[in-house]
Amino acid sequence: MRISRRTLMMGAGAGALTVLLASCTPDTPGPAPTPTPTPTPRPTGTPEPIVPGVPAPSAFLRTDWAEDPFAHGSRSVTPAGSSPVDRQTLGAPVLDRLFFAGEATSLDRPGTVTGAAESGDRVADEMIHVALDRDRVAVVGAGLAGATAAARLAEAGLDVTVFEAREHAGGRISTQEDTDWPVKPQRGAWLLNEREKALSARMALVGIGTISLNDAAARGADGATEIPEGERVTEVIRGAADGPVDLTIAQALEENGVDITEDIAAYLAWMATETGADPETASTWFPPAAPGGQVDAIVSSTSPLIDDPLGDLDVTFSTPVSGVAYDEDGVSLRLATGEALTFDRVVLTVPLGVLQANSIAFDPPLPLEKRAAMGALEMGAVESVWLRYDEPFWDADEAMWHVVGPVDGVEPDEDGTDTTIRTWINLLPATGEPILVGIVGGSAARALAAMNDDDVLDIAARSLVPFRAAQAA
Repeated sequence: MRISRRTLMMGAGAGALTVLLASCTPDTPGPAPTPTPTPTPRPTGTPEPIVPGVPAPSAFLRTDWAEDPFAHGSRSVTPAGSSPVDRQTLGAPVLDRLFFAGEATSLDRPGTVTGAAESGDRVADEMIHVALDRDRVAVVGAGLAGATAAARLAEAGLDVTVFEAREHAGGRISTQEDTDWPVKPQRGAWLLNEREKALSARMALVGIGTISLNDAAARGADGATEIPEGERVTEVIRGAADGPVDLTIAQALEENGVDITEDIAAYLAWMATETGADPETASTWFPPAAPGGQVDAIVSSTSPLIDDPLGDLDVTFSTPVSGVAYDEDGVSLRLATGEALTFDRVVLTVPLGVLQANSIAFDPPLPLEKRAAMGALEMGAVESVWLRYDEPFWDADEAMWHVVGPVDGVEPDEDGTDTTIRTWINLLPATGEPILVGIVGGSAARALAAMNDDDVLDIAARSLVPFRAAQAA
């Protein structure tokens, strides 16, 4: 069953660690839960165009993971100077009491939904190996990693309670359920590439619908152009991998005399869109995955992926954890409300960005090597803009669009970041619905997340100008 925080607190016990935690952790509550924004409605009928030939949408939704206090970004990335060893260190248990999961701890598929699920299985195996029968276990986070771990631990006979900071489960996999959109907008990860094949099969078993995005088009100010190719970028990264210093992608390109032409800039933006990595910080020794290849898109609710494993487990929502005290005998969690609960073992699945922001106070501090690994990795950014129209205004039939070159009216921000939305998903061919989804990654995503709705809509409309129908132009 799902129980409220109040019900859980009334039935909770306390122990010595609770007293220790109460005396050592700050009294200042953590970030207050924020409701999930609903799509912003737009006038129906014939909206005034934002730019000629590109009408205002009848409804829109945007994400702002970079500004979210329970995420501080979309997915982990590997910056220059870090390595998979940092991920392994981040995921290692402490005293067999504190266990760590989440995509940031995945060695094989970091930054992916599949990596999150696999980390949940890994941490469950680790805990089951050392846990005693009927140990009381807390799982912090009801995303895919937390749900996977909680289900496995409960099946093993442990007494499991799940805490979730948000009002709903899912974490960075989230469908906007409370809308009348014919295709439910996805707020979290929803594009599945080759590294997510195992997850695609799992989703099919629980009835989550996907479509294939098989074809692509690219346009610039002068019309159709070549789809961005990264052969030169890939060549430079491959050469830098043999160098004595782990350069960033941007540094490697500069050292090899590669000018950031329009097509290379579009390719780097596409890479950032798929991985969250910023070329200014991304490692060449452990580079982000190259974009391209088969991509599938989720077009139905993702809730079965989370709700099925959670089943009848006790889940308490709207309850951030602000402190963790631990020793060889157990773990005590301080909740943002000021209350504390004691458990035998705890699984932390919070995003890397939450750990880096010191949103959770640890007493004693985590081991130095774990803190160093935490600081060495980076939280990348990917943001989406969903636009629903009454009828299509575009003349492109492809499922994926790339915007190449400068866009009139979109100027770099004060930091010099290009905020053009260069990657678009056209859902019309596969679903029959005039819905476009713009996606940005890296520094552009962080800049977009900090903007207000009107500015985001303006940039979206201007970014779509190359794809408007000829007669509309």
